[in-house]
Amino acid sequence: MASGSFYGGAAPYRSREGLSTRPAASSDEIQLRIDPMHADLDDEISGLRSQVKQLRNVSGSGDKTEAKFQKDFLDQLQMTVIKAQAGVKNNIRKLNQSIIKNGANHVVHVVLFALFCFFVVYMWSKVSRR
Repeated sequence: MASGSFYGGAAPYRSREGLSTRPAASSDEIQLRIDPMHADLDDEISGLRSQVKQLRNVSGSGDKTEAKFQKDFLDQLQMTVIKAQAGVKNNIRKLNQSIIKNGANHVVHVVLFALFCFFVVYMWSKVSRR
């Protein structure tokens, strides 16, 4: 095989007698040209198969790890949302109880303040016309 390259260097590549690569239309593709004059193709095909198997193992384990990480993250996020919903529901319940106990006095105070403000604006408009 070419020293230190996994078919990723400059084209054309040459691994051994019999197989060589040429650039394809897409940068992700490699086309192989097989020289039928050399009979050592079985070893080359076995080598290519082992490299493909290694690449599949690397990409497959990376996908599984990423999927597991995302699943764990989503599970944690879902638990956080459930806890937040429970907290909000509890606070709304406490607020409703507080309004029931003390709410009538607060509403009366707000209405009286609004009437007072309206009266002050009305009197100010009467005085300013003179």
